[in-house]
Amino acid sequence: MIDILGFSCRLPLVLLLLPLALLPLFVSPRRADGIPALDAIPADPVSRAVDRGLRIAGAVAMAALVLAGAGLQRSAGEIERIGRGGHIALLIDRSGSMNDSFAGRTPQGSEEAKAATARRLIDAFVVKRARDRIGMIGFSTSPMLLMPMTDRTAAVRAAIAAIDRPGLAYTDVGRGLARALDMLDEDPGEAARSILLVSDGAAVIDRKVQADLRDAFSRRRVNLYWLYLRTAGSRGIFAPPPPDMEDNPQVLPERHLNLFLASLRQPYRAFEAESPEAVAAAIAEIDKLEVAEMRYRERIPAVDLVPAALGIALGALALLLAARLMEVRVGGSRKMGAAP
Repeated sequence: MIDILGFSCRLPLVLLLLPLALLPLFVSPRRADGIPALDAIPADPVSRAVDRGLRIAGAVAMAALVLAGAGLQRSAGEIERIGRGGHIALLIDRSGSMNDSFAGRTPQGSEEAKAATARRLIDAFVVKRARDRIGMIGFSTSPMLLMPMTDRTAAVRAAIAAIDRPGLAYTDVGRGLARALDMLDEDPGEAARSILLVSDGAAVIDRKVQADLRDAFSRRRVNLYWLYLRTAGSRGIFAPPPPDMEDNPQVLPERHLNLFLASLRQPYRAFEAESPEAVAAAIAEIDKLEVAEMRYRERIPAVDLVPAALGIALGALALLLAARLMEVRVGGSRKMGAAP
């Protein structure tokens, strides 16, 4: 396959016929009339322009047919894009408790489920950052890839629209964090990398998983955010427990998840929100923090140009056919030797 100026052909040998497209510029297919000389006829610029136009149309038609036969296409390649903020992995809790309201019950009246609040506000966040690379992972009993890293805002919004569907009971945030790191690694480019964890709770992270996460975070720099959707009446993630309460991950998993994330030696911010208004304020703050410029290269697939080449050839041939039908033979109604 030959690549010239970003274009290539699947059957390059057919291009050997391309010089034939020059024939209409030197040879006319139109019939000749029996007129002995045209020297006495005044010059006609319009006729000359029409003649040249028809010759060019013939050349274009032949060239387009040859290119179509050769399988012309725009070659696959890469383009550099510039974004604001970086590569952002959205890690969304899909456990069943996300379908409750902030009051800890099935939404009633004007109440909104935590998942619905997250869907609405994260969608607005993504719309404002249309030039960023954003991917999305949901997690409950296991992480689920919802959208690979992309700058296609419409695709990301479609994935966000489904995050308020009924979820499962368990919350395996450890494996979700590991999958988010893998997704960021799979996306090349020089840019700030961030994980936005949105969850209303946490489970105990196995010690081995904790060790693996510490090792994984130690080998890369990632801005880490946790938006904790706190249910009314539950303990927060910042305040220490009272003296009569055990302070361990089994009793206070959210508090110890916060301590674990803070110990990873990465830029980390936790936001505690117990109302839709607080969630909106937290997301607005995260939006302000993620303002660095990024440069990355995106793979562009090949584009088949055969239909376009055939369309050009058809248009040129239609023009030649119309000219042929309008052609008039001078003296065509007389026979040779007939009396005037």
